[in-house]
Amino acid sequence: MGFVYHSSLPSTARVFIVVLTLAGATGCETFGARDLGVEPVRIRDVIEAGDAARRASLRLIDEGLVADASGDEPRAQARYERALQVDASNPYAYLAIARHHVEAQDPTRALQFLDRADSLFRMQGEVEPEMEVHLLGLRGGALYDAGDVEEGGDLLDKAREMSPRVWGDGALHPDELR
Repeated sequence: MGFVYHSSLPSTARVFIVVLTLAGATGCETFGARDLGVEPVRIRDVIEAGDAARRASLRLIDEGLVADASGDEPRAQARYERALQVDASNPYAYLAIARHHVEAQDPTRALQFLDRADSLFRMQGEVEPEMEVHLLGLRGGALYDAGDVEEGGDLLDKAREMSPRVWGDGALHPDELR
């Protein structure tokens, strides 16, 4: 991209053109991006919700996210699977394991778990924008990894627009779900 300097323009217009040019050249999302201000759901926000089985399952998910963040993938996987055994109707467990599979670039498994999470969240009436942003972003990441770059990219862009602080990098880190 070439920048043409026009000395006949007022100095504020020249500065504006320079800023726009630099922002475009560096991939800055400041211009044109909307921050819809969605603060996505975190496990810590719901860890004490529900009956004893749900609470135990949520604690196991939290342990799995800690293991994932530290790079202990086998322990994380085991914690997520145990969380499903304790409460098979816990959509957060399916969401966490879907995130785990997206991170491992296993889109087929990720989409299976994500479909189950989405279904359970909808049945339980919990699909608010705070949850939808994770569903969109994870589905986008899985579809992108599966080769559907256009749809995956569109979903990731939508998640990024809803919550750029979490989805600005196109991924959901375990600490961002925790």
